[in-house]
Amino acid sequence: MKKVIEFFRVLTQLKYLIPLMRYKWPDPESNASLAHMFEEAVDQYSSRPFMYFDDEIWTYDKTNKAANTLAKYLVSRGVKHSDRVVLFMQNRPDYIVTLLALNKIGAIGVLINSSLTGDPLIHCVNSSESSLCIVGAELAPAIEDVLSELNVKGNDKFLWVSDGDSYTKPDWCINLRSAIDTTDDTNLEETNNVKAKDTAFYIFTSGTTGVPKAAIFPNVKIVAASTNISTGGYRMDQTDCMYNCLPLYHSTGLMLGLCACVRVGASTLIKRKFSASSFWREASEFNTTLFVYVGELCRYLANQEPNEFEENNPIRAMVGNGLRPDLWDAFRNRFNVEMICEIYGASEGNALFMNLLNKEKTIGMTNVDVELIKYDVAEDSIFKDSNNKYQKVEFGKPGLLINKISDNSIFNGYTDPKESEKKVLRNVFEDGDAWFNTGDLIQEIDVGYALGRRHFQFVDRIGDTFRWKSENVSTNEVAEILNGHSSINMANIYGVKVPNAEGRAGMAAFTVENNQSIDWGDLSDFVNKNLPKYARPVFIRIISEVDTTGTFKLKKNELRDEGYDINKHNDEIYFMMPNTDQYKKLDQEWNNKINSGQAGY
Repeated sequence: MKKVIEFFRVLTQLKYLIPLMRYKWPDPESNASLAHMFEEAVDQYSSRPFMYFDDEIWTYDKTNKAANTLAKYLVSRGVKHSDRVVLFMQNRPDYIVTLLALNKIGAIGVLINSSLTGDPLIHCVNSSESSLCIVGAELAPAIEDVLSELNVKGNDKFLWVSDGDSYTKPDWCINLRSAIDTTDDTNLEETNNVKAKDTAFYIFTSGTTGVPKAAIFPNVKIVAASTNISTGGYRMDQTDCMYNCLPLYHSTGLMLGLCACVRVGASTLIKRKFSASSFWREASEFNTTLFVYVGELCRYLANQEPNEFEENNPIRAMVGNGLRPDLWDAFRNRFNVEMICEIYGASEGNALFMNLLNKEKTIGMTNVDVELIKYDVAEDSIFKDSNNKYQKVEFGKPGLLINKISDNSIFNGYTDPKESEKKVLRNVFEDGDAWFNTGDLIQEIDVGYALGRRHFQFVDRIGDTFRWKSENVSTNEVAEILNGHSSINMANIYGVKVPNAEGRAGMAAFTVENNQSIDWGDLSDFVNKNLPKYARPVFIRIISEVDTTGTFKLKKNELRDEGYDINKHNDEIYFMMPNTDQYKKLDQEWNNKINSGQAGY
């Protein structure tokens, strides 16, 4: 009987799928962009609220006029189509206004992670070859610390955006608000020259190795993704309001969140940061019917004690990534979320998976040709048989996900062609074919009747990247920075599972002649200064010797399996307690606390 009920339930989903099946991507030469979508929304819903932020309400019309005046100022400063402009700011209305202003000109917004400092920040700014840097007052100290090393030079090249009354403008920049002429707020003629094929944003991703790389986001990808997400994922219209506390420099918060709202003229609540304790109260206060998520946030919410606001909460649909199977039931049953559209797709990737049929515990399906090939986790390499051929995995077995690159699944890649090529596998199944290597282990699963479409489930990341605090962490990048400390000569970095924490916490292992010689206060300060919070190793293990493979690659598997638990080995472990910034020795009391899931990570 359950199968019959499920059969008919799936058939009811066709009304959402058919429009997506008929959807055609915008012609590359057409006027299709975030700016055009927004101006269309303004024409229809000018007086409707577009965004809520703290005690502010911004209508579509107010936001559009602010974007127009900023865009015209930037044009007067010489910013033109295809120029690159750095945007370094926390989530707030000014961020969104700047995104729109740049897109109206056809300039490329270089969206930089707001938690970056030091060398990673220098790299992101300099590698973009930007002409201007728009910086929020709240992040100006991070820019000031590296000012002399940036290739953006001159006080007039740094546009400082005030943030309340808490900050004083430095002398190395100009006050953007004071410089703008707010009297001319009509739409720009330049927007008529913005095409679907144009690059809208650079969004930085850790990738699998090395420093952050700029993934290219053309307008066509933004328009197509927001259409698919709004129609098939949220199934939303202009009456909806979305809860968005994700950083807008990431594709999840930007494309799955903000752009989906713009596509249909909906409203959005914008938050600087996520707060589990206030989430349900704010959802009720602003009547947010939609939620854009990452799995880490969902775990925080599920771990909260029940409260009066979660009962009869307004959220009916949520779209995002990383909702682990063990949390799915909480959102379906405890929080009564009707539609859970888990998605999967790398920022730089060429395929989007969506749970369009509202199945349980799956990333859903995709229209792109994909395959799962065997991966040797122990050797951290793709498996090939005796004939040097790639092998597909059996149904239900985890395999490395690869997406075929074709005219229907274009790989835009990074700004660096060499880095882009590293993500491509060639001659996989036939001569001349090309596949995007996602770097993720995925398995195909049985979800019952699904219109004959294959469904998949995320398993884990492989190799040199792990995820912590909603961010991808490159082990190579962290190791390179740690190796710059006088006590460390070869740090082995890996991610370890922590009970009741989403993703993997960073852990470093290295040798020292005598661990008493380490100045742990100095090392703590070094880590805090040179690494963003999410990339800082939570645990440090002092090992007797470095274990390598025959090709001198650092072995991680055994270290990863033993993790931080001091009962699994005889090495000393040091750790940063939650909400602290100093390393201390891990004792049995805290070891037990972490293992029981009560540590608060």
